[in-house]
Amino acid sequence: MLHDEERLSGGTEQNGVVQPLLTDLYQITMAYAYWKCGKMNDYVTFDLFFRKNPFRGEFTIFAGLGECLKFLEKFKYSESDIEYLKTAMPVSIEPEFYVYLRSLTPKDVTLHAIEEGSVVFPRVPLLRVEGPLIMVQLLETTLLTLVNYASLMATNAARFRMVAGNNVSLLEFGLRRAQGPDGGLSASKYAYIGGFDGTSNILAGKLFNIPVRGTHAHAYINSFAGIDELKLKFLAHKETGKEFDLLKLACEYRDAIALALGSRVMEASDSELAALVGFAIAFPDGFMALVDTYDVKRSGLLNFSAVALALSDLGYRAVGIRIDSGDLAYLSQAAREMFQILGEKFNVPWFSQLTIVASNDINEETIMSLNEQDHQIDCFGVGTHLVTCQRQPALGCVYKMVEINDQPRIKLSQEVDKVTIPGRKNAYRLYGADGHALVDLLQRSSEPVPQVGQRVLCRHPFQESKRAYVIPTAVETLHKVYWKEGKVVEPVATLQDARKRVKESLKTLRTDHKRSLNPTPYKVAVSDDLYTFIHDLWVQNAPIGELS
Repeated sequence: MLHDEERLSGGTEQNGVVQPLLTDLYQITMAYAYWKCGKMNDYVTFDLFFRKNPFRGEFTIFAGLGECLKFLEKFKYSESDIEYLKTAMPVSIEPEFYVYLRSLTPKDVTLHAIEEGSVVFPRVPLLRVEGPLIMVQLLETTLLTLVNYASLMATNAARFRMVAGNNVSLLEFGLRRAQGPDGGLSASKYAYIGGFDGTSNILAGKLFNIPVRGTHAHAYINSFAGIDELKLKFLAHKETGKEFDLLKLACEYRDAIALALGSRVMEASDSELAALVGFAIAFPDGFMALVDTYDVKRSGLLNFSAVALALSDLGYRAVGIRIDSGDLAYLSQAAREMFQILGEKFNVPWFSQLTIVASNDINEETIMSLNEQDHQIDCFGVGTHLVTCQRQPALGCVYKMVEINDQPRIKLSQEVDKVTIPGRKNAYRLYGADGHALVDLLQRSSEPVPQVGQRVLCRHPFQESKRAYVIPTAVETLHKVYWKEGKVVEPVATLQDARKRVKESLKTLRTDHKRSLNPTPYKVAVSDDLYTFIHDLWVQNAPIGELS
């Protein structure tokens, strides 16, 4: 666990769970076999990439790089790690291997990566890791766990942001539904990077400086059985300091509102009114109330409005309401209509602009449906579907060797999608005349950088007939060196930087690539030289069958 001084640093320290033993056993068994065979210092290149975009979409947001770099900075087997490994591994393991592990660090590793917060696509390496075989192999599982969920979560959040639009706030409410405390913290962090405005998770607010938001639960309303239970009824005027009976004033307003709207006060819950008065006295400058404990229209809105207008008489301005059940489009419209009528009736102009927050198992489809129904919601609180990524629980990044001792390696499969692209590669994003990204191009590292205004042949890596010439108006080099010679050599993006990068990067895609339904696939291509290289190597390594 992090100490308080580390937590206060804004999350710059590494999560204590992320350490060399946060890996799979087979990484250690392979390491021993490499050591036994004398292959420790073979120089390798591994690519970390994914094969398919999540959520039936055609883009992904890359996240988790900062945590990967923290992991490299802290990588070191402790004495207790070594002692545990001696109990977990076969007794036949030579003691010298543990001495070797104890001295192992990633000082000879070089890590190339795409900038955190960038839009990324299948087959393009998110990370390219180079260095001694044992060390690079031992990083695999931990790097994957740090990138997979972070990227999935950031992508999910970005998709919610796109369907909600820029004029609606999004709050992450998923801690209680997340996969454990670390999952909850990661969800808060990467939802914020992906475009959410705040979280209910207080620890995430402290660690990552994310705005925290929240109101109260139904239990607070249910804790009052009637008006007689309200012990504190008086509130001082914000300007004069004179005390007023807020309950009495709210009751008077409730009668006046009922008369103005033609509703019946007898249907409104007195215990709910008492609870809201108590909450308003506790938070007069931040009065945001849950209104669906009993009935939104017959009770919640009436009681809230009465208390909010009473607060207004004392110089305070209520924030708004939260609706957690029912027909959210209809209820938000009813609430907005009531606020507009009451604002005009009681000459409180800002009343019509009270914030309406909706929660209740919100997902992408819910928001799209609400948009079609002209909802009046200002803010969505999203929990389960966001933090658990219910539509797709894993991204599926893989970590594959593509070169060893300057010799390319290719993994073959009867499933073409699982065939790897061999060798050390550079990646570029080519832009068209309209400023949008046209294609991501993979080239062999020995090839020259594509030039603006010069025609480039872009080929599908495995389908011979799919090819096209591109004359780019801009060329973006996707990879930078972030780790070399035992230290971070490129500034790591802050949460705010990564959040900004997500917005900027998404703007470079055409709308049809980003739409929720039937998006157009974005093209990832290889150069003509790399295409030939792939297929020559394929032929060399594929077994030749025999017919009989």
